[in-house]
Amino acid sequence: MKNISIIGSTGSIGTQALQVADTIGDVAVSGLSANCNVKLLEQQIRKYKPEKACIMDESLYGELRQCVSDTSTVVCAGLEGLCEIASIPSAEGVLTSVVGSIGLIPTVEAINNNKNILLANKETLVTAGSIIMPLAKKKNVSILPVDSEHSAIFQCLRGNSMNKISKILLTASGGPFFGKSRSELAGVTKSDALRHPNWSMGAKVTIDSATMMNKGLEVIEAKWLFDVEAEDIEVYVHRQSIVHSMVEFCDNSVIAQLGIPDMKLPIAYALMYPERTTPVSDKLNLFEIKSLTFDRPDFNTFECLGLAYEAIKRGGQIPAVMNAANEIAVSRFLNDEIEFLRIPDIIRKTMEAYKGNEPISISAILSSDKWARQYSSEL
Repeated sequence: MKNISIIGSTGSIGTQALQVADTIGDVAVSGLSANCNVKLLEQQIRKYKPEKACIMDESLYGELRQCVSDTSTVVCAGLEGLCEIASIPSAEGVLTSVVGSIGLIPTVEAINNNKNILLANKETLVTAGSIIMPLAKKKNVSILPVDSEHSAIFQCLRGNSMNKISKILLTASGGPFFGKSRSELAGVTKSDALRHPNWSMGAKVTIDSATMMNKGLEVIEAKWLFDVEAEDIEVYVHRQSIVHSMVEFCDNSVIAQLGIPDMKLPIAYALMYPERTTPVSDKLNLFEIKSLTFDRPDFNTFECLGLAYEAIKRGGQIPAVMNAANEIAVSRFLNDEIEFLRIPDIIRKTMEAYKGNEPISISAILSSDKWARQYSSEL
């Protein structure tokens, strides 16, 4: 039986992971955490009976503790609580499915406690890939990608460790605004941006998909996960979201991983790796789909993708600065405080303003993250 803790159990990935665990039936849950959804977390505690549960919003600690006082689950709160969930001795692996840079510290804690990481929090590698990957190697810990694209690449590389990669071909749906010009994006609404054509995701990730920042973050994540240079990662807009990504090898052979757009597939693969187990989604029927198309991304209209490549090139703290500015800008857009096209503008200006050059470290990353949040908020 696999035993896991889930950081972000009430979010999109976390809830689907629990559904996958139910379907497979050979998974125990040691720890659960939520940001502020006390009601759903209580339901999960009663169903899965974890050893510990954490509520990130410390003001809700008393409410959650009272709600589950008749259970044996120990309740904790805040970032310290997330680290407790990440280090429960009985858990073999930790699914990090929170959105944003908040996932960095508990991921480090999990690795230091020799837990395999089921990685759905891409910001961890975006901000600290040069620290996380060597630490995982030192601790002999596996980083198992849960993002559909990185899971696809991971699967394509299985059994090919001796073969040289020529390119990683990272697919993108193009989001709700594919084919639109910059002028057409002026004045688009929050509801427009949240209308993703293929995937059901949380609000922040859906907006990132609309700006194509999500793909930019995935480019940076792929660089660290698969030890390749940014120029060897090419983005293909694939509207059907059937080919989840591809790998081109040195002999020009390309291997692709296909499946319906359902996050339960990569979740199950990471959860039960190296085995493939009970089906958790519908079968792919290519006769019904009939055709698969691929287009080049529009870097002029979707500036965020280019900003991500720039962040990789500059290195150091810049990816963390970019990520923090994006989180602030997306939050302001979701609160109807700025227009859609202001998102890349704020990110670019924040990156331009950053002059720090500290050596890479967790403390330096957290410091640059804090600076970027304040600067972009003022913008």
